[in-house]
Amino acid sequence: MANEYQTRQVGAPNTLDYRVFLEKDGKVVSPFHDIPLYADADQTILNMIVEVPRWTNAKMEISKEEKFNPILQDTKKGKLRYVRNCFPHHGYIWNYGAFPQTWEDPNAKHAETGANGDNDPLDVCEIGEAVGYVGQVKQVKVLGIMALLDEGETDWKVIVVDVNDPLAPKLNDIEDVERHLPGLIRATSEWFRIYKIPDGKPENVFAFSGEAKPKKYAHEIVHECNEAWKKLISGEAPAGDISLVNSTVQGSPGYITNGDAEVPKANPQPAAPIDSSISKSFFISSASS
Repeated sequence: MANEYQTRQVGAPNTLDYRVFLEKDGKVVSPFHDIPLYADADQTILNMIVEVPRWTNAKMEISKEEKFNPILQDTKKGKLRYVRNCFPHHGYIWNYGAFPQTWEDPNAKHAETGANGDNDPLDVCEIGEAVGYVGQVKQVKVLGIMALLDEGETDWKVIVVDVNDPLAPKLNDIEDVERHLPGLIRATSEWFRIYKIPDGKPENVFAFSGEAKPKKYAHEIVHECNEAWKKLISGEAPAGDISLVNSTVQGSPGYITNGDAEVPKANPQPAAPIDSSISKSFFISSASS
């Protein structure tokens, strides 16, 4: 499945114009709407879109608003966003991305978190040893889930592992992560709790006291978000600014057959330099608490 998809790069990394589209058989597809959530008939293996490779700082994400939802770098007040290095972490500490065909409905309040969805595809932290690349489609299995409460919204973080990782056969539920990768769940909780502090924001908080819920619970959330996406793509749920343009969901309001006419041709450029301040480490006093 992974080899079915290629990336179409437009522009230079670390610039406002940079875009990474996904394509299949030379034709553009949406990583939000066109790539199947499940990679096998038993629905035990899922497709994940890598937005941010491990150890990198650029805050890359699937654009909800642009046609065919390319991956681009997030901005704030017109400037590119980078996550800070909060010691001892450097950049993102896993391959970070999203599940296709999922949506956290901003109009639905989750019964246990007490907060509405964040209007994004479901976030994924892939903990295998290989460093991914922007736009990579990985096949992963779900291990558990954490519920970040980000500025009053439910922002689920699904913990997964690449099915091809050497440790994958030994990682089958959340307790296996601590056994084979001791400290990783704690580090994940800490990372999300403190990563906005250098930018002047308060600590983030978690539902469930920061506990990582097991695989079964995680699969239930994935299913809920897949069902929410089905309502979104069919027009049953209000889309707002979200682009529903796709090339595979026939009968949906956004279905089109001439997708390549809607997006630019490949035009990869060398990466632009990054300000040296992005390499700085921040020592957060609450990190050890």
